[in-house]
Amino acid sequence: MHPRSDAWRQALRPLSEPPGLPGWNHATMSDLIGDAPLTPAAVLVPVIDAAQPSVVLTRRTEHLARHAGQVAFPGGRVDADDSDAIDAALRETEEEIGLPRSHVQPVGFLDCFETVSGFAVTPVVALVSPQRPPWRPEPGEVDEVFEVPLAFLLDPANLQRYTMQYRGQAREMAEFRYGPHRIWGATAAMLTNLLVRMGVLP
Repeated sequence: MHPRSDAWRQALRPLSEPPGLPGWNHATMSDLIGDAPLTPAAVLVPVIDAAQPSVVLTRRTEHLARHAGQVAFPGGRVDADDSDAIDAALRETEEEIGLPRSHVQPVGFLDCFETVSGFAVTPVVALVSPQRPPWRPEPGEVDEVFEVPLAFLLDPANLQRYTMQYRGQAREMAEFRYGPHRIWGATAAMLTNLLVRMGVLP
């Protein structure tokens, strides 16, 4: 599938219909986190709007209390001053990688995702101008900013599935490997949600 096609955009939830709980993965999370209240959070799924689009990802610093060293979308918890999940995702992205919101056009949502760390994450998908300023990773949170071709992530052949033991139970996981980067956990799950919404995965 050519990444410039509108198939991936047509698969998104419209901006007028933000996702809510329960998350699409609630069935697999319920035995891990139970019915405890989840903290609202948002991430930006930034797609560089170029002839060959790419998705922007970060590698988190090793000293963080949560998800240290993992590949992640920029984002974080929704603060009281944020008007909504989009506002939170844009604010966090500017703080983490120096991307001004003036260079970002939100185009839709993926489904809400529940994390084992107790967050309800709203993924905000957005187009990013190729004329954006250089990345400015926040050294306290981000070790690296890198891009992965959208075509690579939209090809289900590049999604590897495996099983891991977590808290005494077998858990189905997914990951992408691109160059030196291992994209797994919540980030790979959100990209899997896009492939499911596109109808290229069951």
